[in-house]
Amino acid sequence: MEESDEKLVAAAKDEAQKAQDGPALEKAKALFLGKKGPLTAEFSKIRDLPVSEKKAYGQRMNVLKDAIAQAFDQRQRELEGQQLARRLAKEKVDITLPAHGPIRGSAHPFYKIVDLLTRFFVGYGYTVKDGPEVESDYFNFECLNIPKDHPARDMQDSFFIGDGLLLRSHTSPVQARTMQDKNEKPPFKIICPGKVYRRDNDATHSHQFGQIEGLVVGKDVTLANLTKTLTDMFKYLFGPKAEVRFRPSFFPFTEPSIECDVSWDEGNGKPREWLEVLGAGMVNPNVFRLNGLDPDQWQGFAFGIGIERMAMLLYGIDDIHRFYQDDVPFLKQFSKE
Repeated sequence: MEESDEKLVAAAKDEAQKAQDGPALEKAKALFLGKKGPLTAEFSKIRDLPVSEKKAYGQRMNVLKDAIAQAFDQRQRELEGQQLARRLAKEKVDITLPAHGPIRGSAHPFYKIVDLLTRFFVGYGYTVKDGPEVESDYFNFECLNIPKDHPARDMQDSFFIGDGLLLRSHTSPVQARTMQDKNEKPPFKIICPGKVYRRDNDATHSHQFGQIEGLVVGKDVTLANLTKTLTDMFKYLFGPKAEVRFRPSFFPFTEPSIECDVSWDEGNGKPREWLEVLGAGMVNPNVFRLNGLDPDQWQGFAFGIGIERMAMLLYGIDDIHRFYQDDVPFLKQFSKE
């Protein structure tokens, strides 16, 4: 390396050592290796040299460039080492302190209700069924006795995707798919837990929420079987003193249809006021026909349970959106015993 090159490398090392942090080092490096630095000027001289001298001069410049770059790389490693040493000194760990125990996870209230009701209905002989969340208009509406001009469609402001597809607005399509399934022969009892989607958004409604719908099909299924099942379910959830009452209603899927109200003792000796909790009814004969079953041969009942609705009542939750906010202190309240 020529004397002038050695002086340039020495100057680069000196500037590198003066830098006390990353930005200062980058600034110093640009003075030597940047577009306006001395090395760039030296490289530009190649074009004016005779061809016989270009190769040797270029090799010399590359050696010089590598030496300068190494000076700044070495200083970079020194600064990183100093920074790490400062962090280690600042973030010392006292290994004599007691260790933390394992952090236990929490059961989400949504799935606590799903688990509770699944255990109840499986104990009653039900089978759990699932289905697609992106559903066809046919299964979501038409074969459930809700044709295209039916006013009940206005009750469910749905998310339509196009090409006859939508995000399912209830889990009833799973019931229709089960009735049409050639491998499923009645009698049967099923529940269909899952997420559904509607254009709702307030303290008690969300655009996404959960349902557990049930369907029973058999030879001698009556409204009394339905009311007994629901009464047992509410006593299972809210305690043996829970009171249940039924009122007539209307749903296109069922005929006759009922609304179910419940009241229970919250532990202060005073029962709650009646609260409307779900809809149900005997399967409409038209639904059986639309799904390939003979209503003169088969009877059945169906019901729909809002999962968040049950959790809000059972655990005293005031806003449905809390189920989807990843609030750890809130969720810790539902840790398994």
